[in-house]
Amino acid sequence: MLTFIGKRLFQSLFVLFGLSLLIFFIARVMPGDPARAALGHLATEEQVERVREEMHLNDPFPVQYYHWLRNLVRGDLGKSSYTRRPVTMDLIQYIPATFELILFATLISAIVGQVTGVLAGYFHNSWFDGLSRLVSYLGIATPSFVVAIFLLFIFSQVLKLAPGVGRLPIMMTPPPRITGFMTLDSLMAGRPDLALTALKHMILPAISLAVIHIAQEGRITRTSIVENMQKDYITVHKVHGIRTSRLVFKYLLKPSIIPTVTVMGLDFAFLMSNAFLVEMVYMWPGFSRYAVTAMLNKDLNAIVAVVLVIGLTFAMVNLLVDIITMFLDPTIRLRSEGS
Repeated sequence: MLTFIGKRLFQSLFVLFGLSLLIFFIARVMPGDPARAALGHLATEEQVERVREEMHLNDPFPVQYYHWLRNLVRGDLGKSSYTRRPVTMDLIQYIPATFELILFATLISAIVGQVTGVLAGYFHNSWFDGLSRLVSYLGIATPSFVVAIFLLFIFSQVLKLAPGVGRLPIMMTPPPRITGFMTLDSLMAGRPDLALTALKHMILPAISLAVIHIAQEGRITRTSIVENMQKDYITVHKVHGIRTSRLVFKYLLKPSIIPTVTVMGLDFAFLMSNAFLVEMVYMWPGFSRYAVTAMLNKDLNAIVAVVLVIGLTFAMVNLLVDIITMFLDPTIRLRSEGS
């Protein structure tokens, strides 16, 4: 097992190194002077030249990459030309908000998607299977921001069943920042009422993000259930009169969720970079919204940091998915170690 994890970890580090090299190269060949972008148009030539020396922009490309990578390892991602703050501080501020929202959305999609997929697969060709397929097609075809606008209008503005935008009401003082997770910080501060309020504010945006993934993961689980029900070992268990609940949860579910786990991991990393429209609708102060703002303002250091964070998220999630699938299906590990 350690050999398997070590190989996957080495592959992830190699991918991240290649990504850092690619991002650095693109950042250097893009039109414009990074030093001028960092200082603004009002800076003098002497100031720009001094910053160019500090950023090693006059050195050969390998030397520039060495100093940039060294600063990256130290956590120095440069200064944002838009916020005028170190990019690392911006990431610390904005990433937890999106991460908390995505975790909640992933939990919703995992529970609802798996339950729907298992029921639709076990009772395939029934009315429930047909209804779930219709709903899943609608979910996949409807963009997340359309779902977000619809849910916000119906449940917040019309029915008044859910709060509106933001992580907390405007007049409510947030808890002391410890982790950046509003619910967790509220509980750590001894404010369960504040945690409940923060959780209510996450419901609509989390559902907006989860709808398309519920549909996708439900369809994949349903297909896997139907395929595995045709296997000989399932037929033997049915002949021996195994209870339906035992048959599903002990013999059918485990091999059927392996493709879904892979998709769930990719969905989580995908949401990290594509939640900006939902964050815009709900005025959620998160990482995706920060990434779009950086691109619109041509904030080079912030853009590079955003791409690196997204790449790191994909690498870490893929590593976690490999470990989970290894426990679900040990033959994957055996094939990997034998190759």
